[in-house]
Amino acid sequence: MQNRIEKIVEVLDKNKAENIEVFDVKEKNYFVDYVIIASSLGTKHTLALLDHLKKDLKPAERFCYVDESDNWVVVDLGDILIHIMTPEYRVKYDMESFLNELVSQKSAN
Repeated sequence: MQNRIEKIVEVLDKNKAENIEVFDVKEKNYFVDYVIIASSLGTKHTLALLDHLKKDLKPAERFCYVDESDNWVVVDLGDILIHIMTPEYRVKYDMESFLNELVSQKSAN
């Protein structure tokens, strides 16, 4: 799993994604094990990053679902969720706060 995460981060980083963050939520009763969030440089860059992920990760990764718009792309790899957002959308939706809170919660066991 760690190799997969590193490959995704590497693809995003080499293609100029910014503020890449990885959240390990596998023990938090979330629907995926990991969430990766990255900022694009703008709307065209958001879609370009998606193209780079598709080109560099297939066929090793199975893209279960992709939801794309100019400002926000979500890639579902089954156990990893990737969000690529314009900086404005990243600030507006502030997913890091939710994910940081989720990660910091004590297990309910």
